[in-house]
Amino acid sequence: MTALTAYSISELDAHWRAANYLAVGQIYLMGNPLLAEPLRPEHIKPRLLGHWGTSPGLNLVHTHLNRVIRERSLEALCVWGPGHGGPAVLANSWLEGTYSETWPDVGRDAGGMAKLFRQFSFPGGVPSHVAPETPGSVHEGGELGYALSHAYGAAFDHPGLLVACVIGDGEAETGPLAASWHSNKFLDPVHDGAVLPILHLNGYKIANPTVLSRIPEAELDALLRGYGHDPLYVTGNDPAQVHHAMARALDHAVDRIAVIQQEARAAGTDPGRGYARWPVIVLRTPKGWTGPVSVDGDPVEGTWRAHQVPLAGVRENPAHLRQLEDWLRSYRPQELFDADGHPTARVLACVPEGERRLGAVPYANGGRLLRPLPLPALEAHAVPVAEPGSTLHEPTRVLGRFLTQIMRDTAGRRDFRVVGPDETASNRLDDLYGATGKAWQGSTEATDRNLSRDGRVMEILSEHVCQGWLEGYLLTGRHGLFSTYEAFAHIVDSMVGQHIKWLKTSRELSWRAPIASLNYLLTSHVWRQDNNGFSHQDPGFVDHVLNKSPEVVRVYLPPDANTLLAVADHALRSRDQVNVIVAGKQPCFDWLPIDEARTHVTRGAGIWEWAGTDHGSREPDVVLACAGDVPTMEVLAAAALLREHLPSLAVRVVNVVDIARLMPHEEHPHGMTNPEYDALFTTDRPVVFAYHGYPWLIHRLAYRRTGHPHLHVRGYKESGTTTTPFDMVVRNDMDRFRLVMDVIDRVPGLATRAEGLRQAMADRRIHHHDRIREHGTDLPDVAGWSWPY
Repeated sequence: MTALTAYSISELDAHWRAANYLAVGQIYLMGNPLLAEPLRPEHIKPRLLGHWGTSPGLNLVHTHLNRVIRERSLEALCVWGPGHGGPAVLANSWLEGTYSETWPDVGRDAGGMAKLFRQFSFPGGVPSHVAPETPGSVHEGGELGYALSHAYGAAFDHPGLLVACVIGDGEAETGPLAASWHSNKFLDPVHDGAVLPILHLNGYKIANPTVLSRIPEAELDALLRGYGHDPLYVTGNDPAQVHHAMARALDHAVDRIAVIQQEARAAGTDPGRGYARWPVIVLRTPKGWTGPVSVDGDPVEGTWRAHQVPLAGVRENPAHLRQLEDWLRSYRPQELFDADGHPTARVLACVPEGERRLGAVPYANGGRLLRPLPLPALEAHAVPVAEPGSTLHEPTRVLGRFLTQIMRDTAGRRDFRVVGPDETASNRLDDLYGATGKAWQGSTEATDRNLSRDGRVMEILSEHVCQGWLEGYLLTGRHGLFSTYEAFAHIVDSMVGQHIKWLKTSRELSWRAPIASLNYLLTSHVWRQDNNGFSHQDPGFVDHVLNKSPEVVRVYLPPDANTLLAVADHALRSRDQVNVIVAGKQPCFDWLPIDEARTHVTRGAGIWEWAGTDHGSREPDVVLACAGDVPTMEVLAAAALLREHLPSLAVRVVNVVDIARLMPHEEHPHGMTNPEYDALFTTDRPVVFAYHGYPWLIHRLAYRRTGHPHLHVRGYKESGTTTTPFDMVVRNDMDRFRLVMDVIDRVPGLATRAEGLRQAMADRRIHHHDRIREHGTDLPDVAGWSWPY
C-alpha cells in the first residue's frame, strides 16, 4: 500500500478539479474556454444538453484509478456504467492526451479545449454519454444495466487485467445488473483477470431517490456480502477527506485482489471456499458535488435537481450567468491550465503513460488484440450426403462437434467461449464438454457433471448476463457464440440493439479495429417445441434484428446440418457483425453435401434443381420457396406431391438461407439486385413461400420487387400449443397439403383442372386433425416421410 502525502493529495485534487471544470465546460460553453474574460451570453450554447450529477463522482474514480495504475504499473480497463457520464470520461480522456491523439483536431490546448466544449451534445459533435467515439470505452452509456456483465466479460481469459466497473445507483436497480452480481461465481482467479465493482451512491436518479442509497447501511452491507463481496466504504463531501479515503480503499482493494490471484495461481486453483470474496467499493458522494448548492432558492447539490443541467436559463438570466461563472472559477482554472490552455504538470502528475492510460488501453480497442480463430476444415465434421434426403442428423449436434474442435484448438490461447442459459446439453452441444467444462467457482456435489473452475462453456439462467458477458468478451478481442432457445432471445432485444448501434458507429471510426462478430445460435425453435408449447413458440427475434443497421446484421436459416456448418464457419470468420443463425436440434434430413452447402451459403439463395420439375428448360408455372429447416421439408414434401399428381406442372424450388438476400441491394449489402431476384423468383409467376417465422416479414423485405403481387407467404401466425410436430405446421397453414392447395389456387387455370387433388389435400388435413386427437401421433405417412426421388 502506498502512503499518500499532502503533496500527492494536492496533485490528485488538482486533476479532479480540472476534470470537473472540463465537464462543466462541455455542458455550457461554446467560447471563452479559459475564462479569459467575463462570461457573456454568446459564450453559452443555445441548447444546454448533458448530465452533471454523476460527473464529479466519475471524475474522482478516474483520478484515483490513474494514481493506482501509475504507481503499480497496472493493466486496467474501466467500464463506466452511469448512463450519461460522458462529460467526465471525455474530460479525463482529453486531460491524459488520448482524446487529442485519437482526434488530432481537438488538441490539448485552449483551441482544443474550445472544440471539446463545443462538440459535446452539439450537431455534428459527440453524444452526451460514453460512446464508441470515446477512447477507452467498451460500454455504451445510453442504456442502463449492463456495465457489470460487460466488465466480467472483459476480465475472462485476461489474467493480467484489472477491470474497474462504476455502477450508478440508478443502474443498480435494473434486473440485468442485479443478476450480474453473481458473475463472481464464474470468475477463475487463475486464468481470468479481476473485476473491481465501484458502486457509486449519489442518492438520486432523474427525479427520485435510489433504493440502495436509502436502505440502512447494515442492510446494504449484508446484501453485498451475500453477493460474495467484501465491501469497502468511501463516504463524504469534503474533498480532502474523500481523496484520502478513496486512495486507501483502492489500495486495499488492489492488494486484496493480488493476494487472491497469487494464492490461486500458486495452488493452481482457487483455495479455500468455493469462490473468492472479491472487494467492492461503495462510494457515497453528493449528486452534483461541487456544483451549485442552490438555484433560485431550491437546493441542487445532493438532490435530484443536479442530475442534468443545474442552471438552465444561463443565456437569458444574468443571475444564472454569474452563478455559472462563479461555479467555473471555483475550480481555480488558472492553477490547472497554463496561458495556452495546456494542463499543468501538477494536474498530470497522477496520469499513467502510454497504453496504461485508461483512454489508450488496447483492451478497449479489442480488434487490436484479436487473432483469427483456428477453424477446422468443414469436411472433417460434415455428414456424408449420397442423395438428398436419404439420411437424418441433428444439425446442432453436428455443429457441436465442430465447436468442440475449436475449443480444443484454442485451449492454450483461451480466446473462445460459448455462453447460454443452462441449455448447452439441451441444444445438443454437449460434445463441448469433451474439450472444456462449464465455468463454476461455487461448491460442487457428487451429482454435478462437467463443472470446471477453468471451463469455457458458461451457463447462467439469465440471458441478459450471457449477452453482457459475451459482449464484453468480444469487445476486448476474443471470439464466442451465444446459444439459446429461439423464443427467449427476445429477452436481450434491447441489449443487442445497443450492441448493433455500437458496431455501426465503430465501423465508421478508422481507429477502432474490427472485432469478432456476435454470433447467436437460436435453436429449440418454434416448430419443434413438442414439450413446452405455446409459451416457447416465438420466432420474432429475427424481425427485431432485421430492423437494425443493415451493414451490421445478418440472419441465416440453414436447412440442414452441413449448411449449418457452412454458416457457422462464415459467421465465426466475420467481423463487426451480429449473425443470427436459426437451426433445429431435432433429427433433420440432410439435403446438401458439404461442398454444395458451402456454395449455397455463399450464394445465400438458390434453385434446388433436383427438387423441382422445371429443370431450367422453360419458365416455371410456380415457385415453391422456403427458408428454415421445417419449411424446407414441407416445401419438398409438397413438391413431391405435385410431381406425383400433377407431373406436367413445372415447379421450381428455391431455398433461401440468407434472409437479407430478399432485400433490395440498395438497402442491404447482401440484398439481391432486381435482375437477380427476378431471375430466381420470376416477375409474374405465383410464388408460394414457406417461411420459418412471421410471414409478414417476407412481404416487408420483398415489397418493392416486381413480382411481389404474386408472392404468397406461409409461416408462423401465433397459433401454438403443446402438440405434435406436424400439427404445428397444420395449425399455421404451412403444411405440405396446404401448400399444394395454395399452388392449385394460384396457378392460372389449375383450380378447375386439379379440383380433385385440392379436395384430397383438404381431406388429408381433416384426417390429420382426427388422428392426432385419437392417437396423439402424426399420420404415419407424414411421420415416416422421406424424399422419394
